[in-house]
Amino acid sequence: MYLEHFGLKEPPFSIAPDPRYLFMSEQHREALAHLLYGINTDGGFVLLTGEVGTGKTTICRCLLEQIPESVNVAFIINPKVTVEELLATVCDELHIPYPYGCASIKMFVDAINAFLLDAYARGRKTVLIIDEAQHLKPDVLEQIRLLTNLETNEQKLLQIVMIGQPELRDILSRPDMVQLSQRITARYHMGPLSKKDVALYVNHRLFTAGATKPLFPQSLTAPLHRASGGIPRLINVICDRALLGAYAEGKAVVDRKTLMRAAREVLGQGGASPRPRVRWATGVILFVSVGVLVTGALLYRQNQAPIPLRQNTIEARMPDRPLETSDTLSWPTGEAVGRSKELAYRALFAEWGIPYTNDDPDDACSAPRSDGARCLSVTGDVAAVRFLDRPAVITLREEGGVEFHAFLRETSGERAVLVVGREIRNVPLSEIEKKWKGEATLLWRAPEQYRGPLSAGARGPDVRWLRDQLSRVDGARETVSDPDMFDDGLVARVRTFQMRAGLKPDGIAGPLTIITLMNMAGGKDPRLSRRGG
Repeated sequence: MYLEHFGLKEPPFSIAPDPRYLFMSEQHREALAHLLYGINTDGGFVLLTGEVGTGKTTICRCLLEQIPESVNVAFIINPKVTVEELLATVCDELHIPYPYGCASIKMFVDAINAFLLDAYARGRKTVLIIDEAQHLKPDVLEQIRLLTNLETNEQKLLQIVMIGQPELRDILSRPDMVQLSQRITARYHMGPLSKKDVALYVNHRLFTAGATKPLFPQSLTAPLHRASGGIPRLINVICDRALLGAYAEGKAVVDRKTLMRAAREVLGQGGASPRPRVRWATGVILFVSVGVLVTGALLYRQNQAPIPLRQNTIEARMPDRPLETSDTLSWPTGEAVGRSKELAYRALFAEWGIPYTNDDPDDACSAPRSDGARCLSVTGDVAAVRFLDRPAVITLREEGGVEFHAFLRETSGERAVLVVGREIRNVPLSEIEKKWKGEATLLWRAPEQYRGPLSAGARGPDVRWLRDQLSRVDGARETVSDPDMFDDGLVARVRTFQMRAGLKPDGIAGPLTIITLMNMAGGKDPRLSRRGG
């Protein structure tokens, strides 16, 4: 109704789980990466939980577009079934034949086991995804656990991903669920968007729908965040109603009065504290939303516990001192006082398995390398470096103004592994942020064909490589007359990818876009989150 008025091509705030509108906040990027991790894990359970409307469905749709063709997927979206009905549904999803009217659990399990063995022999993986898993009955949960006993001498034959609302965690913490809970190899919980992400989320959806300017002024971010509780689906409902109101009044953008009226119409009056508002928002979402299709996984546990230090295959990567766990970040000692920058760069290069041959650390990134490794200097905060997911040398500053350098080697949840001199320290990220100047240098390995930032009009094998990488990520296979030409169609694809990834949608494939693309497409380069390499 209001599309032409605002110059939009399609409704920007539909609650349908369209992957094109997926806004990749930090937690959404982690969730998607964890889902992909779960698909590639051998055996066990992967658990994804979150409030209704936090984006699990859309992330799942995005995941399904990226699942390799070598993976068999069984999707159960109605878990309110008996044990026999569950097994029959698994057989139906995987196209496993069974006698009509069969009610034998053993017959179902034997048929599934035979299918899994055949798939394993042909080099195929099988994943069972169960949505709304909080509705599973105890005897059905037990049967699901027993399915993970199907295995060869080398590995489990079935990967199981369970998705549900927060009460699923409570169910799995009960004493009678201890055997199943102990088999969960990865967990992740999705929460509401932050106030900063709400503004980015709204503009991302608007620009994806064809908007050429923001329609919600920055001043509306705080009230929209308060009203919605940061729940994406509720943000959609409020913003859609606000655009309709602005259109009815002939306004070019939404103002505060229109937004608050839209929020009252959606939410009603009442609810002042943050948590009740989220509960009320959840109730509204349950009323207006459709069924959820999701899967989930976790690559690392997101909590305050110290990070278990992973052994590296390259001995040179490990400094010669043990891990020191601390809640504070202190000034380096010994030789690290005067050599902090050199030692930090040595640790960075060792992490990549690259010889460090520079006497002067200021020249560490000056010479081009035949192995394709390049330095990239970035400014920002911890979130900016975590977004790029690459280990980095960071510059820290003491209260007296004296600077030193450290190697940010690994992050998990709210903690980080930091190499300071020859010491390895496990410290809270909040302590690093207190001393961080916002400067970081990381390594990335450019594709062999890559000459530099690619934009409209460029031609060459690096353009073809870019098309191939985009296809690996978005699953779209295009037919073009000249795949080596950076044409208008490729500009549009790059912009769409950038918007989905939370990058500036300028249509230019520079280092940030290339790094993010390579992260999503997979690879074995060192990763800050330990997903790669």
